[in-house]
Amino acid sequence: MVREQLKVLIQLATKDLEVAEKEARLIYIIGQANGIEKDEITSMLQKPSPIGELNTLSDDQKFEYLYNVVQLMKVDGQVFKSEIVFCEEIASKLGYKKGAVAELSARIFSDPTITADRDMLRNKVQKYLR
Repeated sequence: MVREQLKVLIQLATKDLEVAEKEARLIYIIGQANGIEKDEITSMLQKPSPIGELNTLSDDQKFEYLYNVVQLMKVDGQVFKSEIVFCEEIASKLGYKKGAVAELSARIFSDPTITADRDMLRNKVQKYLR
């Protein structure tokens, strides 16, 4: 599951044609925190893979995917329209209405060391599940 999530994050990071240092750092943090070696993450960044099926994930896994995608979108301090559209597409594939991205984006900080109350956020986006 973690590799699939990294594929999603890498696809988002490459949407603006350049992986920002902060985006790459967050991808490495998430990957290594979940037991993926740095070399494998580097390889994944150099050669992005297509995103697999997301509809088989549990509700908690779907939330984590969406949370991490929105945080990555904001981490470099610049949010591009293409990134928002991508996040909305991922939200839709995860079974959320597009409004879930705006709901999370308003409450997730660009600095990943400032953590939001995930339980509160999970409850807020539940209303966006189809």
